[in-house]
Amino acid sequence: MGSLRLLRADLRSIGESITSKARKHLLMPLQSIDAGDDDSHGPISVRRNITVPMRDGVRLYADVYMPKPEGKYPTILTRLPYGKSEYGSWSPVYGRFWARRGYAFVVQDVRGKFKSNGVWKPFVNEVDDGYDTIEWISKQPWCDGNIGAIGESYLGYTCWAAGLSGHPSLKCISPGMTATDVYGIWAYRNGAFCIETAGSWLIAEESRKYQNSHRLDYWTLPLESLGDSAGLRSSHYKQWLSHPRRDSYWDRIDLSCRIRDIAIPVLHTGGWLDVFLDGTLGDWERANAASNRDAASRQWLVIGPNDHSSNTNAVRRAGRVNLGPPEPDRLYAASRDFFDHWLKGTDNGFGSSPRIKYFTIGENSWRTSDVWPPKSIRPTDMYLHSSGKANSLDGDGTLSTDSPEGESADEYTYDPKCPATWSLESDMWNVAMCQHDRRSVEKRNDVLVYSTPRLRRDLELTGPITATLFASTSAEDTDFMVAVVDVFPDGYAQMIQEGVVRASYRQSDRKASQVPKGAIQEYTIGLRATSYVVKEQHRIRAEVTSSDFNRYSRNLNTGEDPRSGTRTEIAKQRILHDRNHPSKVTISVIGDLEGAFR
Repeated sequence: MGSLRLLRADLRSIGESITSKARKHLLMPLQSIDAGDDDSHGPISVRRNITVPMRDGVRLYADVYMPKPEGKYPTILTRLPYGKSEYGSWSPVYGRFWARRGYAFVVQDVRGKFKSNGVWKPFVNEVDDGYDTIEWISKQPWCDGNIGAIGESYLGYTCWAAGLSGHPSLKCISPGMTATDVYGIWAYRNGAFCIETAGSWLIAEESRKYQNSHRLDYWTLPLESLGDSAGLRSSHYKQWLSHPRRDSYWDRIDLSCRIRDIAIPVLHTGGWLDVFLDGTLGDWERANAASNRDAASRQWLVIGPNDHSSNTNAVRRAGRVNLGPPEPDRLYAASRDFFDHWLKGTDNGFGSSPRIKYFTIGENSWRTSDVWPPKSIRPTDMYLHSSGKANSLDGDGTLSTDSPEGESADEYTYDPKCPATWSLESDMWNVAMCQHDRRSVEKRNDVLVYSTPRLRRDLELTGPITATLFASTSAEDTDFMVAVVDVFPDGYAQMIQEGVVRASYRQSDRKASQVPKGAIQEYTIGLRATSYVVKEQHRIRAEVTSSDFNRYSRNLNTGEDPRSGTRTEIAKQRILHDRNHPSKVTISVIGDLEGAFR
């Protein structure tokens, strides 16, 4: 009997109170894994709420799933703050899946969450607690001494924490949809606070179980009162706001600087639409530079079309782009083969497989490479052009490979009381399902719009995307946002990637710099990466503006402490694009660009 049929049967035993909708949600991450092959084991046993002592006396609690009859098995660990028995965590399904494949599966509530004792301090104790948990597992009679770790998002961070703890019994890890750099990926992007994702998550996780973050009003000022005004505890949220620059507070939980010490194989998984994509790619790059050369050569990367919640597995679309017929969940299937190889010693060819597999959206095919980005990419500068009237869809902004000469600057005003609210109407965790037509943003006069002619043929963008803006502002501080967009023949505009910079953090995220009023400054903005085919008759578009609320908290333009500021000012922004100030977007193209545009 295959995994999928058994998993469906398992759902009936999780609890009669779970709705049919919840059951479908439980199956989502596993429903498309190839279930045709028989598992090595059928019946399983589950031990619940087993005490695991930490070095400081705190007791954490874990559930253990394992095959019957009991014996010694390789073991997979996951540690999470979302409740090891909660249906939304999918842990009961994962536990049964791995147990039926011949593994012991240990899922543990992290310190201070759900059943586990202690105080919840996000990210702080995960290295030591991961080590102590592995030490406990290694001494259990059902563990054969081969231990791996797996997890996505926060579970991916605890996976990295375990991997970097140095325990000798941990043989490999598979972190996904995550980042070891908490400041630069989770909390702030070039100085702009990620209020929709980080802010709401911190407040929701403040209690032992959950707080209702749907009560939050993101328009609340000052920012530090967001939780208070909704009657919710928010001490961790306030702590993050009180550290707007990269300092020692963040250094203590930043694992990115330690990845060079990784000494075991790692399978990195991510998605082109995931908010942590640049964390996945950054951790992959650092692991490939590991001081242990054997470990550096045993790094694998799989990037799918996924958003953070992997909705593409169910809906098979990325925004408006159809991703083709259902297929096995490549990210989880890769983890299955990875663990079979490194924990069981199965000769399944994984060790000699291509080091990188990635999905190309639009072409809907999987590619392989041994390096990222692929050697065949061509970084291509697409310059902003206009006669000074690029405001909105009705403006005269264009985008081309021709470098600018003498052109008038574009100007717009940014009012923090009236920001662009595309992300407030979407959901960045579930962007594959929730992103919508960006023309609602592009109709605004405070959004500059630059578009190419229609494409004569399909054009593949694979690799990193960056933007370079030469800009000035009348404000003490402000933000600049850039989005790269796919424009369909009927005008529908779909985001490919976006990025932001807070002007005062343009030079360094460790120290804010004064923003000279009216002075031209150069801003470099990372827009992550993609593998995306823009189709014939489509256009490529760049949007430039100063707000993306509530993806990022609003810059009030006053230069006041963003925690406590309530006063707003209107900023007058200028974007230059002339010979001496060639504002541009740099895309990575596969193939020849010659003759691509009409």
